[in-house]
Amino acid sequence: MGQPGFWDNQNVAQETATKVSRLKNSLSKITDFTEKVEELQLMCELVAESADGESAEYETEITSQVAAMSEGIDSLEVESFLSGPHDSCNAILSIHAGAGGTESCDWAEMLLRMYCRWAERRGYSAEVQDILSGEEAGISRATVLISGDNAYGYAKAERGVHRLVRISPFDSNKKRHTSFAAVDVIAEIVDDIDLDLEDDDIRVDTYRSSGKGGQHVNKTDSAVRLTHIPTGIVVACQNERSQHKNKATAMKVLKSRIYEKMMDEKRTEMEKFYGEKNQIGWGNQIRSYVFQPYQMVKDLRTSVDTSNIQQVMDGSIDPFIHAWLRAGGPLARNKDIRIED
Repeated sequence: MGQPGFWDNQNVAQETATKVSRLKNSLSKITDFTEKVEELQLMCELVAESADGESAEYETEITSQVAAMSEGIDSLEVESFLSGPHDSCNAILSIHAGAGGTESCDWAEMLLRMYCRWAERRGYSAEVQDILSGEEAGISRATVLISGDNAYGYAKAERGVHRLVRISPFDSNKKRHTSFAAVDVIAEIVDDIDLDLEDDDIRVDTYRSSGKGGQHVNKTDSAVRLTHIPTGIVVACQNERSQHKNKATAMKVLKSRIYEKMMDEKRTEMEKFYGEKNQIGWGNQIRSYVFQPYQMVKDLRTSVDTSNIQQVMDGSIDPFIHAWLRAGGPLARNKDIRIED
């Protein structure tokens, strides 16, 4: 980075600087943990050499240090599973309401909040790029850009159908309803991916934003919809006031989706990385959230469960993600784990 002319190409320089920052961050975690191990070894030696009455203080400190380090080694171990080609990238997470009508639209909005809270807990940023409200309540769909180190590596565990069982607040008879919503996660592909996108293959439509954002957003044709004609892939963005910025953001998402489709076609085993896209309904869910008649959130791929549904809906989903990664990602099957509430 200190070489003359390094910053002549801003895009390449910025990408290199980002990679260096990520490597330094990973190495610093290992270095810090190694130093703590050495300190703990020294304390153990002091305990061994001290008299019985003098060791109590050291033993208490050692116990607390071991408890803290066990969490640290767990975090480092999980991070070591993020070895995919795009695991370090930002994540583009999409939510689509499925079977269940107004109920599923409300459920989709609940999931949107859950993932935004999860991103906040991890120190990531979550930017809603596109959102379509439901007819009566909730949202029909939403796309969120989650930015941060290894965002895609972790978020990809959420790809699949999520099922909710609860007493419907929209049913005057207070009957129990089942709702579904699908979550799709792809990596935000950087600009150096070689994709031959012809201008004639992309249809650009502009329209007025329907979401919140002030008078300027709602009274100008700032929202942009891109359609890739050969593949039929459609991407929309309306979060920025500038049509130019919305188009640039939508183009990046479109590029990521086309890249994913290319990988699907090129490698039939891509299910190993992305999972199979199924109908948003019965028999296809990866996780069930039961609010009534009992309280339980259970991941059907790993059998990890918890009864603390409030904590889960507030973004505490790392135990499910970590278990999925430990069990082999898309190959995870029936690892019975109980989360302590």
